Amino acid sequence: MDPRPALALFDLDDTLVRRRTSFIDAVTALCLEHGFGVEIRAWMLSELADRANADDFVRLRHEYALDCRAEPLWGEFVDRMANAVSCDPAVLQGLERLRADEWRIGIVANGASDVQRAKIGATGLADLVDGVAVSGDIDVRKPDARLFALAAARCHTCLSAEAWMTGDSPSADIAGGHQAGIRTIWVRGRSWPEGFMAPHHTVDCVTDAISYLLRDGCRHGEAGRARGAR
Repeated sequence: MDPRPALALFDLDDTLVRRRTSFIDAVTALCLEHGFGVEIRAWMLSELADRANADDFVRLRHEYALDCRAEPLWGEFVDRMANAVSCDPAVLQGLERLRADEWRIGIVANGASDVQRAKIGATGLADLVDGVAVSGDIDVRKPDARLFALAAARCHTCLSAEAWMTGDSPSADIAGGHQAGIRTIWVRGRSWPEGFMAPHHTVDCVTDAISYLLRDGCRHGEAGRARGAR
């Protein structure tokens, strides 16, 4: 019997937590606090929409000749993102059920380490996961398989064909999961691009993904081990 524990990896933004609305709220609050006008707010909403890091605030300061320093402005943005982000209680309850069912749980996220970990801590996710790998940790982004392997290692296990990756991005999460050699669950929310390998399973929300893992995830793993033993 394979001694490795069942492993479930999850994307963070717009999978476990709602980033889009919290990002707009954080930018709006930051601009109000500092008296930034609509032009700066529009710049931030555009330039930081997909990713944000400390260097972006250096660019912002130079672009608009701001009097405030970039570093504390970035720190305030991190705090406001952490305060604005939310995780559905049903998601937290689902992760608790996975832990009770002896799954190892990891988060694989692109982004700056400090902002992503602040969100994980603020939402209560830190108490429910075994390991976190953020692209800012090693300057490697999904879909690079090395980030998935790091997440597994931080969960004190390793990647195998029986592990699962759940996320909303076809390119980062699903293609990345395929590159890492693990099973994938796609959380719908955007159009599926042509030419991408299909996910192993598709759901409407992450709670459905958790229910699927609890019901069928280990069964698929057992089937795979049985085929390998023949």
